[in-house]
Parts: sequence; structure tokens; C-alpha cells
Amino acid sequence: MSTTADAYEVTTDTDRIDLQLVHRWLSPFWAVPRTLETVTKAAHGSINFAAFTHDGEQVAYARVVTDHATFAWLCDFYVDHDQRGCGLGTRLARDVVNHLRPMGLARVMLTTVDAHDLYRRVGFETTRHPDRLMLLT
Repeated sequence: MSTTADAYEVTTDTDRIDLQLVHRWLSPFWAVPRTLETVTKAAHGSINFAAFTHDGEQVAYARVVTDHATFAWLCDFYVDHDQRGCGLGTRLARDVVNHLRPMGLARVMLTTVDAHDLYRRVGFETTRHPDRLMLLT
């Protein structure tokens, strides 16, 4: 395991991202029953971020759905279990935020069950008006 978040390369080059690996990472969790075809289609309609070790192993992934003008949704954020605990999640989230800031978006959102502290470190906060946020199910 790398010891610092600086030891990783983060890219938005979708051609370098192993989407089969992303599918394997996401499938047991929130992407059930998302197929590889769906993961691929979603990736090609989004901004993708992946982190790689110095020897080229992909160890993290995040995807942003955006209109590039007013809104973005950070989703499918995953850090390989063997790489957790060294700041990579914070590094990846910070790189995503830094990529989005110049767009001047009015709103960037995400949902999380257990990583609130990670996202707070890069500027996210809980919604002030949970009574206004709705989902189509």
C-alpha cells in the first residue's frame, strides 16, 4: 500500500479506466443489479476520475454527472480496500472538487451512508433543507 495520497496519479482519461474493474467494485454495493453495459454507458456520459499507483494499478474511481453549467452529482466513488487509510479518498474527492470549481456550478451534490467526514474535508456539508430534496423511485 502507498503511504501518502501524493503517491497516486489521478486522471480523467476514460480510455485509461478499467470499467470492468469498476463494475466489480460497484456491483456488490449500490450498483446492484447494474450490468457492465450500464456501467460503461454511464461512464461515457460522465466525467470519470481514476487513481493509479506508480506502477499503473487502478485503485480508485469516481464519476460525476453534470450539465457543465449549473449542476453536478458526484457518484460511484470507490477506493480499493487495500488502499484505504492513506488519504487517497480525500485526495480523489479534492481532485474532483478542484476539477468542478472552474465550471462555476450552482450545486454539486452527492449521497453517502458512511463517508460524511471524508466529504466534509473537501467542502461538502449536509443539506440545510432535507425537506426539499426528493427522489423519483
